[in-house]
Amino acid sequence: MAKELELKYGCNPNQKPSRIFIEEGELPVTVLNGRPGYINFMDALNSWQLVKELKEATGLPSAASFKHVSPAGAAVGLPLTEVERKIYFTGDQELSPIACAYARARGADRMSSYGDWAALSDICDADTANLIKKEVSDGVIAPGYTEEALEILRSKRKGSYNVVQIDPDYVPDPIERKQVFGITFEQGRNNIKIDDSLFTNIVTANKDLPEEAVRDLKIALITLKYTQSNSVAYAKGGQAIGIGAGQQSRVHCTRLAGNKADNWWMRQNPKVLALPFRDDIRRADRDNTIDVYIGEEYEDVLRDGTWQNLFTEKPEPLTVEEKKEWLAKNTGVSLGSDAFFPFGDNIERAHKSGVCYIAEPGGSIRDDNVIETCDRYGMTMVFNGIRLFHH
Repeated sequence: MAKELELKYGCNPNQKPSRIFIEEGELPVTVLNGRPGYINFMDALNSWQLVKELKEATGLPSAASFKHVSPAGAAVGLPLTEVERKIYFTGDQELSPIACAYARARGADRMSSYGDWAALSDICDADTANLIKKEVSDGVIAPGYTEEALEILRSKRKGSYNVVQIDPDYVPDPIERKQVFGITFEQGRNNIKIDDSLFTNIVTANKDLPEEAVRDLKIALITLKYTQSNSVAYAKGGQAIGIGAGQQSRVHCTRLAGNKADNWWMRQNPKVLALPFRDDIRRADRDNTIDVYIGEEYEDVLRDGTWQNLFTEKPEPLTVEEKKEWLAKNTGVSLGSDAFFPFGDNIERAHKSGVCYIAEPGGSIRDDNVIETCDRYGMTMVFNGIRLFHH
């Protein structure tokens, strides 16, 4: 390990010189392959904090997919269903728990994860490395790598793939600083723990909060802790399924995250799973095509004959009625917000995406309206009393 590491450039090629360094001791990171840049390390260090905390909170191996200092996905290492294997393109081979976590994190929002940075809470094994190898990705951070995994990753992207190892025992200074326009900002690190104690203040008429919902609310809140604010996250089945980041209006966060959650669910529709793709279609093009097929613009693809470049035969489109019927089947979704909901419109939008459980700080002058809207739909809502802004 070293005290500093020179980088190629900063956020943009004209921003030179660039480096990461530590004032006392040595950097807790070692570059095992490639040459990570400024944004790579921003993603790596934020995503590592997320997966480390997620494992501490759930006891399960955890993974995250990051783009531009916000997660596109985060998940714990639960086994994959057959449908999930299909929509995440994992194949039929057995997968380790950390590989399952990565597949879930990468698969939540595959379009946003294109060119991502991956983070793993556990040692990267060959199962995980083989999944990463197939994806368009900038790099990975983990506490260690098996020899086989490292060999696989070093062969990716013509040998230039970024592989970073971090000391899992590293503890940063409790005070953090950064500069903006030549002025130094200083604050205490956000060391608040997301644990069971945050889910006791149930404010709705419905008090039902199953263990699985608590787990998913933990995933949502820990994800939000490292997401550019304002932010909202939907979670289900041990993973984030829709993240709305960096919006000025909270309802826009809720809509954006809800649309992503809907897209994740629509990918599991039998018609989508049965799409007759040509064998020469690349993974990324399949992702884009699935989004087009799910969306309103698919009629244009059918009309102009583009479908012949994608499919072996002309697929029948999903009707509006079929979409509504399928979306209505998505239930038991958990929703976390990094600050209070100011209006009931957020709850109305969340209800459309199957949300049954909500965690938010509370403290709005319109809390009564928000609670009333939850009660109308039989939702369970917790006021956790903590704000999780991240900038």
